[in-house]
Amino acid sequence: MKNTSIRLGAGLLMLCLAAQGSAQYVYPAKGQSAEQQKKDDYECHTWAVGQTGVDPSKGTSQAAAPAPAPAPSGGRVRGAAAGAVVAGIADEDVGKGAAVGAVAGGVAQRSQRRQQARAQNEQASASQQQGSAAYQKAKAACLEGRGYTVK
Repeated sequence: MKNTSIRLGAGLLMLCLAAQGSAQYVYPAKGQSAEQQKKDDYECHTWAVGQTGVDPSKGTSQAAAPAPAPAPSGGRVRGAAAGAVVAGIADEDVGKGAAVGAVAGGVAQRSQRRQQARAQNEQASASQQQGSAAYQKAKAACLEGRGYTVK
């Protein structure tokens, strides 16, 4: 019964690692017992977290908060001003030109905010992937130092 629960625990650990996309296979190359492997795995996890500052068991809620968005009316005001100027030069209705310019400015501003948000998300994702890789490398180094083969 005891060996079954240890194997079940090890299986669940492997599933969790596989779900994170970075399965790590550990083999007790020096004949370590299942209890010793479990103890070493925990200690190496703790050590890797201390070395990297990354704890995969805490999830992905460590993403950086997005920067505050600029004032919503800036693009519309600039667009309205430009539209009024263009309409005035073309001897058209300045009010209509300002309205068209305001709409165009608002659309451009929303597009810019979407691009900034996309760039921030990509940067956060890349940072998270680098942290996860550093954690896996540190944990593998610890386990290898304790006589395990890690792939």
